[in-house]
Amino acid sequence: MHDESSSGDLDVGAELLDVAIPALMDAMRIDRALATLTGMSRSEVARIIESGAVLLDGIVVTKVSTPLAEGAHLEAVLPPLDDGTVAPNADVAVRVLYEDDDVIVVDKSAEQVVHPGAGNKEATLIAGLLARYPDIADLVDQGYSEANRPGVVHRLDKGTSGVLMVARTPRAVTSLSAQLADRSATRRYVGVVEGHLKSDRGVIDAPISRSATTPTKMAVRSDGREARTGYEVLARISRPQRSVVGLSLETGRTHQIRVHMAAIGNPIVNDRRYGKKTERSLDELRLALHAGRLEFNHPADGRRIRVVAPWPADLRTLGGAEEAQAFLDREV
Repeated sequence: MHDESSSGDLDVGAELLDVAIPALMDAMRIDRALATLTGMSRSEVARIIESGAVLLDGIVVTKVSTPLAEGAHLEAVLPPLDDGTVAPNADVAVRVLYEDDDVIVVDKSAEQVVHPGAGNKEATLIAGLLARYPDIADLVDQGYSEANRPGVVHRLDKGTSGVLMVARTPRAVTSLSAQLADRSATRRYVGVVEGHLKSDRGVIDAPISRSATTPTKMAVRSDGREARTGYEVLARISRPQRSVVGLSLETGRTHQIRVHMAAIGNPIVNDRRYGKKTERSLDELRLALHAGRLEFNHPADGRRIRVVAPWPADLRTLGGAEEAQAFLDREV
């Protein structure tokens, strides 16, 4: 499996919970709140809290009785869900950009979650896909996919929009997974970042690993796995100072683009985990990051397929929309 903008799994299937505490949970104990949000037992939640994998407003919490306050920022690294079968849900919107007998490519909205996870087990993109393409469930029976993510060969985080491809046949799973691994399948991202980059283009080459101090974050670390992100400044915005940046992944690590841009002092706009500023015109958890273009060799005949997900309307308000779209449409 491969990840998206975040590129890769947190830790062997781990899930990341990231929520603002609603009014109904004001003054509630943190263990009770986590159990409610995740469907886990209080004893399971207690073990997670005591392990240091839960943060409240950026501070590690290890006492299960810690009270919550409305609006507080709760984060937790959770163990993966059981690989239970996902029920089809025809109410989930699925925006199809390309489809044939082997492959589906959709334009995932920022608020959509791809597969079941903490706090979202039913209204996932996979549930919507199963309602529209029930044949992808056969891949689980054939041993080509996990039960809770049939056909999924890479991922996009909640908060990131853009192209996501799903395999419909065993040969597509095998081919697309191999192309993602050897980078013959390519994706272009566009992000809006804080500040003006010093250089118009370059490659950020910095290893990434789990943060030693904050369990819900990744970080640039000398003992991490190699990670390289190419960037190109598409537009510079004056008020406030921001840059629209074209991005490409030369490796695939968890939260790679977000970590690398923050490391050079230009975090993705509205990235609460790796940046500091928020953008009121965007939804709270919406990242100013879009996986806008995908190219791959078709599993059946090898012809090159290109799919573009247009620059989203909510990000157009930040500026540089024409430059962003031109980058996604550019031939080379």
